[in-house]
Amino acid sequence: MKIHESAENYLETILMIKNKKGSVRSIDIANELDYSKPSVSVAMKNLRENGFIDVDANGYITLLDKGQEIAEKMYERHTFLSNWLVSLGVDEKTAVEDACRIEHIISEETFEAIKKSAE
Repeated sequence: MKIHESAENYLETILMIKNKKGSVRSIDIANELDYSKPSVSVAMKNLRENGFIDVDANGYITLLDKGQEIAEKMYERHTFLSNWLVSLGVDEKTAVEDACRIEHIISEETFEAIKKSAE
């Protein structure tokens, strides 16, 4: 399943906020990503219409199965790649920024090979 990088970022952010706070609303996402509320609202509508999230009557956002799967995949990649780059001597801030870009374009095969070589 291939979705846009921005959707992957939103799903990963929802997962991270849920893990931190226990619940997620659009305003939390806007604050976390420093995006406008209207931009987040449009993205949430698209994610909901495509079956990645559910939004209840009170505005609380829940990841559905396929959204959860993508969010966990992106989060694993981000965490692993950030830590791996730091272990190679890359500054933490740079490692996190680079991992955020790499996580979306790297193939599953390459990611698994990097993980295996890092063990």
